[in-house]
Amino acid sequence: MKRIIIFASICSLYFTSCDSLDLGPIDYYASGNFWQNSAQVNGNMLALHNDLRGTYTSLYLLGEARGGTSVYYVSATGQSITYATPIKDNTFTATNTGVTNWNSFYPCIMKVNNFITEVENGCTFLTDTERGKFLGQAYGLRAYYYFMLYRTYGGVPLIDKVKILEGVTDATQLYTPRSTPKETLDFIKSDVTKSEQSFGSDFSFSSNALWSKSATMMLKAQIYLWSAKVSDGDQSPASSDLQTSKEALNQVIGKYSLLSTFSDVFEYTNKENKETIFAIRFKEGESTNALSAEFTYNAITSTFVNAVYSNTGALMGDTLKIAIATSTGQNFNAYKYELFESYDADDSRKESTFLDFYAKNSEGEVIAKGLALRKFLGMINASGNRIFATDIPIFRYAETLLLMAEVENKLGNDPSPYINEVRQRAYGAKYDPAVYGYTNSDFAINELAILHERDKEFVYEGKRWFDVRRMQDASGKALVFSPAACYGTTQPILDSSEAYKALWPIDVNTMVNDPTVEQTPGY
Repeated sequence: MKRIIIFASICSLYFTSCDSLDLGPIDYYASGNFWQNSAQVNGNMLALHNDLRGTYTSLYLLGEARGGTSVYYVSATGQSITYATPIKDNTFTATNTGVTNWNSFYPCIMKVNNFITEVENGCTFLTDTERGKFLGQAYGLRAYYYFMLYRTYGGVPLIDKVKILEGVTDATQLYTPRSTPKETLDFIKSDVTKSEQSFGSDFSFSSNALWSKSATMMLKAQIYLWSAKVSDGDQSPASSDLQTSKEALNQVIGKYSLLSTFSDVFEYTNKENKETIFAIRFKEGESTNALSAEFTYNAITSTFVNAVYSNTGALMGDTLKIAIATSTGQNFNAYKYELFESYDADDSRKESTFLDFYAKNSEGEVIAKGLALRKFLGMINASGNRIFATDIPIFRYAETLLLMAEVENKLGNDPSPYINEVRQRAYGAKYDPAVYGYTNSDFAINELAILHERDKEFVYEGKRWFDVRRMQDASGKALVFSPAACYGTTQPILDSSEAYKALWPIDVNTMVNDPTVEQTPGY
């Protein structure tokens, strides 16, 4: 009976209809009549992007929350912090895994698999250019999902076909054991290569909310940089992959550019900007980024308004106009004040990213320092309501530059021109190379400089945990084990004795549902 229920649940996941992106309407089509014209294929591709949007919280949970910049347990306004344990405090066990069911990526992968099968083996009405672009997007999306899984779990089950559409009648036939880390990474490299080849020379795109060849090249650069630096089980670092990463980045450099003002990248009215390479699209009336509200404050209760103080000592009101939001925020998530302190006063990213506030005791002494997130506030609509609908960038040009800095540093070259290009935008008219410019140093100092630049640039963009897993000290050890990468503590994010926690454990239910899946080593 359990096997029948599991099988029925998988089928239900696959045949659930999807909401549309703002890029065009999408209706549900049964599998028998969906693949009849290019408009239907395009509609399916939009649905795949809608599925990606449904995973947006994974960027923060898997890519950032563990990375040592987040507050855990209690915020400055006294709110209990969400995801505190085991994620933010890195106290994972085999029975306390933080997320379950592979973070629900496999239903998305299954639909991508079906798309690839249909477009590769049918859809004769498509031109070669249309087919290539669709397959370039699909292989890119699948490589992205598997790369998220790989960086989180190491080796994972590799599924590239929709078995339930191939006559499978017994759930046991769907069981898939974990592949080794090397097999998994090789599969991801193969997919990103197929994406690149499918696009051919076509770098055109109709919207930065749709996967493009530039997105593929950014993903390829990240995959090969990770491969060159990170060891996992039978996957050993391959230094030759650095050059492949650099070549991928060189295909993006010059096609985009930094906006002159940092905050403009995240303006609701400036979604299709020249810096954003690929983003998860949010839009009023369609889908909102509710998690962003949790990084603000509760403007309804007495925990913030007329209860905390600005840096001048004045009582603060509803500074960010959260009370008019459809979701009022709770300060359920927060960043460490020490991260805010690490910014120079002239760095425009400081005030564009955070609103700082302070709590005092009856004697007027500061007893708490807190931060609310300004960066992803969305907009105030025509009805006067705040809507959290800022796009979340997956790739933007600032990262192209800082990834190139990291590649050059690992190659033994000077990374400073790429660091300084990002800094120059951050400081604007106040940029003085003699004061704020970075000068090339040794590998370890350069690596930390690049990390801290990324820390300031990519708050809430899902980078920090993956950064400290990938980036290294002078001995080649990951910065996740280095106190130098931390804020507000002299302890590293993970102790050397906890190296197994670099990867997440698998929840019990997942292993019960598929007995061939083994637990992550160390748990």
